[in-house]
Amino acid sequence: MRVAMIGTGYVGLVSGACFSEFGVDVVCVDKDQGKIDMLENGIMPIYEPGLDTLVEQNVKAGRLTFTTELASAVKNADAVFIAVGTPTRRGGGHADLSYVYAAAKEIAENMDGYTVVVTKSTVPVGTGDEVEKIIRETRPDADFDVVSNPEFLREGSAITDFTHPDRVVIGTDSPRAQEVMRELYRPLSLIEAPIVFTSRTSSELIKYAANTFLATKITFINEVADLCEKVGADVHDVAKGIGLDGRIGKKFLHAGPGYGGSCFPKDTLALVHTAQDVGSPLRIVEAVVDINDRRKKSMANRIIDACGGSVAGKTVAVLGVTFKPNTDDMRDAPSLDIIPTLLDDGATVRAFDPEGMKEAMTLLGDVEWCDDAYATMDGADVLAIITEWNAFRGLDLERVKELLNTPVMVDLRNIYEPSEMMEAGFDYHCIGRPLP
Repeated sequence: MRVAMIGTGYVGLVSGACFSEFGVDVVCVDKDQGKIDMLENGIMPIYEPGLDTLVEQNVKAGRLTFTTELASAVKNADAVFIAVGTPTRRGGGHADLSYVYAAAKEIAENMDGYTVVVTKSTVPVGTGDEVEKIIRETRPDADFDVVSNPEFLREGSAITDFTHPDRVVIGTDSPRAQEVMRELYRPLSLIEAPIVFTSRTSSELIKYAANTFLATKITFINEVADLCEKVGADVHDVAKGIGLDGRIGKKFLHAGPGYGGSCFPKDTLALVHTAQDVGSPLRIVEAVVDINDRRKKSMANRIIDACGGSVAGKTVAVLGVTFKPNTDDMRDAPSLDIIPTLLDDGATVRAFDPEGMKEAMTLLGDVEWCDDAYATMDGADVLAIITEWNAFRGLDLERVKELLNTPVMVDLRNIYEPSEMMEAGFDYHCIGRPLP
């Protein structure tokens, strides 16, 4: 089985590497020569635990190669995956599908023999129909099927998610295409991973509905956390109490500064606009988008309030700037709302992140970037934890107190126990948890 993966971004690179681990011959294609050069030299353009080793092993085995030449990759492929970006269009919430459609046209121009064209990118309902139309108009004689096969990869655990998935969703009504996709995913039969065959339209909607539901769950517990602060309840206890209900589940019930990343923000917006376009608005999702935006913007006020109502002339130590740990992804990270507000209020901000600083430096001006966590705290007036990297969970609290001008900590991820922090002599602020 031979696969061409168009796009070496997060989804394309991880998927291509994992398919090659399954024994499939994979060619990853990207127009960016610099990125291809990096990959051929074993340098990963993204941070994902274990990805460098996986790529290295399969390159050495001859199953994984990289190229800028789409034509040759497509001509020899049994299946061609479209894994290009679908960012939010400027001036609205619709997904920008220009890269998907351009890839479809180029694939049509170069395919040879029966080919399964698979949309791996996250795309709105109806995109598969348009891809099929583009290919048919470009190559009326082409022998092909278009399949939807959405990804469900979590940054930081993407390899495990691909090789041990909760489910694989495949949208096609073609028995011929189904057989090709079954063969590609056959190694997963050994672990009895569920493979859901459905229509292309249903498959496209499954992806958006799944991400939107998870974003809703996060937003729900964040609002419950705010209520806990008003009535004196503990959001950790509430989350545990409701999460033990099998109908609800405990995952994504962690209060914090709001969701970010490459998926939830753009996918919730895209689904909202798709629903509005067809006259079936999703009021719950519209509220989720609005509440999350407001929440991220309001988090800086918690830090400002902890400093007596102003951070003018004060130094804020920030730990973590990526939207979540175990990734270098800065897309829609809460820090992008929090840090500029602190700077505008007159603060000096010193920050450290284990993986995200290179990208963050291009997005956040006037920040003093430090070499480690403790360097941010030396002479600072408040410590703010924005991302819950494991390295921040076991800080030497006595050392932290010695370095800070005042022992004030604002923990936006609730990684410390309020009672322990109070006993250690900190003026501790968290999310939705009562203080002793």
